[in-house]
Amino acid sequence: MGRGHMPIGRRERAKQAKRERIMTAARELFAEHGVSRVTTQQIADRADVAIGTLYLYASTKAELLIMVQNEKFAAAIHDGLAAANAAVGQGVLEPVVALIRPVVECVREHVENGRTYLHELVFGDPVEPYRRAGLALAGRLEENITGLLTRDEYIDAADAATLARVITAIIHMNTTATVYLHRSDEAVLADIRDQIHATLAPHHRTA
Repeated sequence: MGRGHMPIGRRERAKQAKRERIMTAARELFAEHGVSRVTTQQIADRADVAIGTLYLYASTKAELLIMVQNEKFAAAIHDGLAAANAAVGQGVLEPVVALIRPVVECVREHVENGRTYLHELVFGDPVEPYRRAGLALAGRLEENITGLLTRDEYIDAADAATLARVITAIIHMNTTATVYLHRSDEAVLADIRDQIHATLAPHHRTA
């Protein structure tokens, strides 16, 4: 027998199928109604699983939201990296903005869900597996911002890491603050761009 991957057993396939149904049901219901108007029972019913079975995959509605949003967040970072690489050679500001644009759009796709997701990542239990995965994605975004900033000859590695944390804080504030909820994605991104520009400007003035 070859050394290829062992075939997935029937039980494991059944578990994967249930997880996919739960994820699809949660994704659809959150998009249709917003997280506050959806119950775990509704998700279980649409996924055609018992409520006890649903809790084997996620013990709370918040965890279900994080599962769904983690997939969106990962895709947004992937798309942002491609856009940032395409903007290389346009200084450092444009690639950073290109990287974060899909992330901002992801968080604001459904404002309530995006705000709740970020709140849960920041204030929830970091040991919980889905939150841990979400925090790892946030760390990946910050690391990629750091990498882009280090391409600027006037920003050293230590400053780049600090500035990346500042930039992620700017993103968080502008995508979750109640006073900005009525604004368009483009208006929010324009503000974020101006704030990043102001954050980076002292390094160039000093140089």
